[in-house]
Formats: sequence, structure tokens, C-alpha cells
Amino acid sequence: MTQAGMLDGKVAVVTGAGGGIGREIAVAMALAGAAVVINDIGVSLSGHGGSATPAEQTRQIIEQRGGRAVINTDSVSDWTSAQHIVQAAIDSFGRIDIVVNNAGILRDVMFHKMTAEDWTSVINVHLNGSFFVSRAAAGHFRAQNSGAYVHMTSTSGLIGNVGQANYSAAKLGIVALSKSIALDMQRFNVRSNCIAPFAWSRMTSSIPAETPEAKARLARIEQMTPDKNAPLAVYLGSDAAGEVNGQIFSARMNEIFLFSHTRPIRSVHRGEGWTPELIAEHGMPALKASFYPLDRSGDVIGWDPV
Repeated sequence: MTQAGMLDGKVAVVTGAGGGIGREIAVAMALAGAAVVINDIGVSLSGHGGSATPAEQTRQIIEQRGGRAVINTDSVSDWTSAQHIVQAAIDSFGRIDIVVNNAGILRDVMFHKMTAEDWTSVINVHLNGSFFVSRAAAGHFRAQNSGAYVHMTSTSGLIGNVGQANYSAAKLGIVALSKSIALDMQRFNVRSNCIAPFAWSRMTSSIPAETPEAKARLARIEQMTPDKNAPLAVYLGSDAAGEVNGQIFSARMNEIFLFSHTRPIRSVHRGEGWTPELIAEHGMPALKASFYPLDRSGDVIGWDPV
């Protein structure tokens, strides 16, 4: 349950807020007291089409519950449009305090069949979009000496998944972007954190389920409703999270995970240096015991949601 008043006086931009996780975060932030810019261009999961209807539905939910919200239908994947998204917050509510980078599309296909358009379309929305919207808010955050970024990453990037080279690369890139923002803007009291959400939504409905194991996995995923991610996003946007910066979290049903960052785990040294032959004979065998297997997200986090 969202703590009422936790975001009183704050203004949040939530991209991709026309449905799923984005809608639940926008609604939760509004219930916590924030004025919300609902950004959504209303496209299909693959990024085609466009309609303001999903955003209108989110606004109706917020207003029916006594909250304040406006709609913006600009695309995150364009520098100028991203400026308009942030400006909508300034024009409507006079400030901006929270950016939630949630907008996304999928073009799932095996790497050896992936086209240039499959790649660039996903990178443009997820990674470029996260940068463009974050950068558009940065000047305002710096001037007011406060602000919070919440970026949606994915275990597809943190761990790995089949058929998602574009999505995985974008989502892991967002982690690096978030850490860089945290490092560069901590002097201005600006925080940047990531959430790897677990939820059944349009973004997971395309996962193939042809084997009994895959069908069982999907049945477990379907139990994880999008609203389970909203409390963590509200918290990270609030002043209560003032000392939380540069971290990677995950929300899975009633679990919250903290993910590790990449660090050296083992080393080998040879005073005389290495040749390719010596690496093959001595260096790599010494490191091999610490190799990670070719895990997918479901292999690492395979227990039932709790």
C-alpha cells in the first residue's frame, strides 16, 4: 500500500504510463501526492500506431481518485520531443522532481535474424529515450538542487535472455547511464536508481511458451501484477530515499532484490607477462573455475514468486 502524502508537492514525469507498470507507477505517485505527467504515445508493443487513449485512461483513473495529471504524447526517442515532455511538467505544474523512464517497445528475434531496424528501434526508445528525457530534466534538477531518476532496467540485461539482444543491450546500457548520472549529479543532490521489474504486462506477453517448462514459467509470471512495482518507484522518488543513489533494485511480487554491480572476482598474475600459449596453458584454467554459465533470467531467479 502506497504511503499517502509521501510525494506531496512533487511533480513526476512517467514515460510509457498508458498501461502496465507505467500506469501503476503514475497512479501510485498521484495517490502519494505528486502531480503527474502521463507520457505515452499509445503505440503497439512493437512501436507501431499511436493513440492518446491509453494515456486518457490513466488520467481518468488518477482524477477519479482525486489526483492531478496531464497527458503528453511526445516520443521519448527524439531529443526535441523529450524536451517537450519535461516542459509539460514545467508548464502544467511549475516544476519537476521525479523522472521515471519506463517507456519501451519490444522487437524480440534471435540475434542471427535481427535486422538493423529491430536493433535501432529498441535502442532508440529504451536507451536513447532514457538519456533524452533524463537530460531534459537535468538543468531543472541542477537549478533546484534536487531531483530523482528512476530507470526501468531488466533482468534480460542484468542476467541474460534468449532472442532479446536489442532489449538486453539497451537495458544494461540504462544501468550504466543511471550510475553515470548518479556520479555526475550527486553534487546537486540528484539521485538515480534502477528497477528491474517483474510483472505480467504487454512487455512480457510476447514471451514464447511452447514447452511445458516455459508454460509453467509464464503461469508464475502471470501472478506478478504490475502494481507490485509501484511502491518501490514511489519510495525511490521520495525524500525518504535521500541516501539511496546509484543502486539496482528489483521488485518481484512481495520480494525486493538488491542487485550487485560488476566487479573483478578473480585474477591471475605472471611477472614475466603472458603469451597466448601461456594464457591457454595456465591463465585461463586458473580463471575457469569462476566462469559464469550461460544463464538466462529464469535460470537464476527460478523460484516461485512469494
